[in-house]
Amino acid sequence: MAQKDGMMTDSYTDNLIGTLLAIFGNLLVSISVSIQKQSHVTLAGNKDPRQYYYTKTWWLGLVLMVLGEGALFVSYAFAPLSLIAPLNAVSVISSSILGFLFLREKWKAQEFLKRYILTFLGCAMTAGGTYLFVTFGPNSHEKLNAENIVKHVISWPFLLYLLLGIIAFCLVLYYYKQRNANYLVLILLLVALLGSVTVITVKAVSGMIVLSIVGPLQLSYPIFYVMFVCMVATIVFQASFLAQASHLYDSSLIACVNYIFCTTFAIGGGAVFYQEFNHEDVLHICLFLLGCAICFLGVFLITKNKRKAKSFEPYVTMDMAKGIPTIHNKGWAVQPDYNGSFSYGALENNDSVAPVTLPVNHEQSVSPGPVSSYQPSELKKD
Repeated sequence: MAQKDGMMTDSYTDNLIGTLLAIFGNLLVSISVSIQKQSHVTLAGNKDPRQYYYTKTWWLGLVLMVLGEGALFVSYAFAPLSLIAPLNAVSVISSSILGFLFLREKWKAQEFLKRYILTFLGCAMTAGGTYLFVTFGPNSHEKLNAENIVKHVISWPFLLYLLLGIIAFCLVLYYYKQRNANYLVLILLLVALLGSVTVITVKAVSGMIVLSIVGPLQLSYPIFYVMFVCMVATIVFQASFLAQASHLYDSSLIACVNYIFCTTFAIGGGAVFYQEFNHEDVLHICLFLLGCAICFLGVFLITKNKRKAKSFEPYVTMDMAKGIPTIHNKGWAVQPDYNGSFSYGALENNDSVAPVTLPVNHEQSVSPGPVSSYQPSELKKD
């Protein structure tokens, strides 16, 4: 009985260390991204010709990002996978708060509340959901040595899970590439399927490295390098699919859907591979899932209220610059050599068409003198 209590105490301590490391890592990553973005904005606003990597703030952001990612990597060695994955919501909350600090816009109290009420509500729901799934999350404790990793790899639940994942990945990839189904759900489903393998391998590699530092060496086993190669490969392909999604869809929408998909598949991967819910009762599992669902809704509300950038539409407006109609939002004169069509009012290039002869008004006397050009003031009078 005393040995069981000791194992539960060790498990609680490890979970606490892993949770704190994950929260700290997500905070550092959010701060680093905001600092680097502020560096880019400052250079653009001051019209500084220097490259961004010559600024101290950008390097400070890079250092903080490395520290944050390192803390996240180590956290997988201590806490269950199903507990670490949903904590990415901390990054969403901190990014939203930092956005207010870096935005520096002046709003009236009523306008500010009206615009950001959904963001405040989303942050509150995400914080409450985080508390729920951290409190009632799995409390498993297992030393991730090479023998245990191999045992999990060859277990039939994981082999079945891997087979179904490969089949689903191939089907989605076929529709995405061959049928040109460029739907956000399909692209991020590919990311989530790869992500479930990524988090499994990250936890295995991180656990074996930490165990090698504090105990027997695990880096001499082949399973470590198999897991490491799978981790790097899945991360690279994830980044590729996310880059493709970012060219097609809004970043706020990507952040919301990607968080929901990746967290769901990560929890499923942890439940199947590491069997993290085997010793949990039904009430704890239900409260854990309720906390995750509240986090999903909170993240949706936060990202839903993000401001979307207005895309440029090259249609002709009634604005006049020196008497000449201009293109919307740019102040450009109407260009007659654009070979394309965006919207109503766009002009196409008709160089291949022969010019039409204008009718001559015989009532007016034609003089061979030079043709006088219209002045902008005359156009304005008309």
